[in-house]
Formats: sequence, C-alpha cells, structure tokens
Amino acid sequence: MNRRFANAAMAAVAAMALLFFVATPTRLHADDRAKCQHAVEKAEGRLDKAIRDHGEHSPEAEARRRDLNAERQHCWDKYHQWWNGKEHRWETEQNWDAGPH
Repeated sequence: MNRRFANAAMAAVAAMALLFFVATPTRLHADDRAKCQHAVEKAEGRLDKAIRDHGEHSPEAEARRRDLNAERQHCWDKYHQWWNGKEHRWETEQNWDAGPH
C-alpha cells in the first residue's frame, strides 16, 4: 500500500513540474504579446490624432504611419502575427499595407 502511495505521489510531483515548466513560457509569451498589442494601439492612436490634426496625407500622418508599421513589423518579427486594433484581433498574414488598417 505504501509503495502504491509513493508511486502516485511521484507521478503527481512529476505532473506538477511538467505543468509548471510548460505553463510559464506560455504565460510569458502572452505577456509579451500584450506589450506588443499595447504598442500598436498607441501607435494607431497617434496616427489617428495626426490625421485629425494635420490631414490624411500630411507629413505628420505619414511619419506616424511609418511608426505604426514599424510596431507592426516588430510584432511580426517576434510572433509572426500583428495586432489589428481596428478589428481587435491578431492577424496572421503580413498584409498591413493591403488596406485601411
């Protein structure tokens, strides 16, 4: 009976250790993606403000558009995804220049 209990305890410890090592990187990856999402949303907000204040094709808007694309590229390079703040989702195609994102 004690041997059975010891085996069950060892299996439980092994399972907990496995879960710890698998879950931690996943959580860190999610936290990093949240930072990436936040950076894109801030860049989108700055672009929207530049468009409101200076016009769609102003030098200020073009500069903010380049900043936004740089943030998207950073996300893409790191996760092979980029945050689309207008549609509130992660995109899996590198197509941010294809439309009015």
